[in-house]
Amino acid sequence: MSARAPANDPTFQNVWDELVWRGLVHVSTDREALRALLGGAPITYYCGFDPTAPSLHLGNLVQLLVLRRLQLAGHRPLGLVGGSTGLIGDPRPSAERTLNTKETVQEWVAKLRAQVERYLSFQGENAARIVNNLDWTAPLSAIDFLREIGKHYRVGTMLKKDAVSARLNSEAGISYTEFSYQILQGMDYLELYRQYGCVLQTGGSDQWGNLTSGVDLIHRVEGVSVHAIGTPLITNSDGTKFGKSEGNAIWLDAEMCSPYRMFQFWLNTDDADVIDRLKVFTFLGRAEIEDYARQVEAEPHRRAAQRRLAWEVCTTVHGLQTTQAVAAASDALFGSGDLTALDPDALRSALRELPHTEASVDTTVVQALVDTGLVASRSEGRRAIAQGGVSLDGVRVTDDGAFVTGALPGGVSVLRRGKKTLAGVFVTR
Repeated sequence: MSARAPANDPTFQNVWDELVWRGLVHVSTDREALRALLGGAPITYYCGFDPTAPSLHLGNLVQLLVLRRLQLAGHRPLGLVGGSTGLIGDPRPSAERTLNTKETVQEWVAKLRAQVERYLSFQGENAARIVNNLDWTAPLSAIDFLREIGKHYRVGTMLKKDAVSARLNSEAGISYTEFSYQILQGMDYLELYRQYGCVLQTGGSDQWGNLTSGVDLIHRVEGVSVHAIGTPLITNSDGTKFGKSEGNAIWLDAEMCSPYRMFQFWLNTDDADVIDRLKVFTFLGRAEIEDYARQVEAEPHRRAAQRRLAWEVCTTVHGLQTTQAVAAASDALFGSGDLTALDPDALRSALRELPHTEASVDTTVVQALVDTGLVASRSEGRRAIAQGGVSLDGVRVTDDGAFVTGALPGGVSVLRRGKKTLAGVFVTR
């Protein structure tokens, strides 16, 4: 497979219809008005990303791809990185956020900005623009904020917002700081409407209260109707939270989540989820996705849809060259690829996701089996070798006195017990 430029499906005359087909509209303001708006002259729209971590994650990727789809339809995106809202914290349903230092938030703003920029085009008549809400929030005094913005909000309405209501009914309660978050996000929309004529905000459906905060504020202050789209929260078919892997979020930053781990995450998508994931996370057209749906039905063992999903998303996030390397590593470790031909960095990265150990060149295979947890004891390791169930770098081990070699690219070795139980050995010399 090769890389191709992202494009919307030309069989849809209106990008709204494609968003609906892909399952990306969970809740919205007036649907008919939105369809007309998105099918007409270019509009300006935005999505915000708060620096609550040094990287965006797969949940944010949904929004990044929606931004891109709308831009490909000719509309003008604003990517907002929340330098001010990141200092406050969007209220979670469970407990108060820990406030990060201003220096930390500033550092994360720069990282998130660079990530958002990767998904948008800054060329042409509908070139993207990145904005930071700290630019208009920082100069505003508390008195001006209360007089010019706060007076337009009714506490009763604010209390009904889902996140606020959940916190009020919890033991943790909610601070005035987080209670005010929806006002800040509403002010963002107003500011972007005034500066750029922005008339659409997108976000997750769990943000609906904050999205409508801006819609309502603009209507009160400017007498204008603007719009919002809430995308569905992505969950697995069994009801579990999407984007978690053994308790760890799938981050877009390669330093926080290796491209190999991301590739494997998509490869492990359940048959019941994979077609929906292709719709949301790839630019494959309707005909291709429907063909993969038939393949899942007829030949699920081939997992062709999962492999295409992994390839497309990893290429979008990490680029073609990296994806080629991690796909080759996956094939070599779990299929029939050549271990000796792998990219050293990709192989080392892959092995860090498996049970692994560091060892010197005088470490026996038996000891390495114990150190990586493939066997519980040296005696069990010797029995496994005697039974022909152990291989080193793709070659069956017949001598229980053999040593690890680190002969593969990057100075590593791959231990295999049975057909699918693998571990990595990082050999020091």
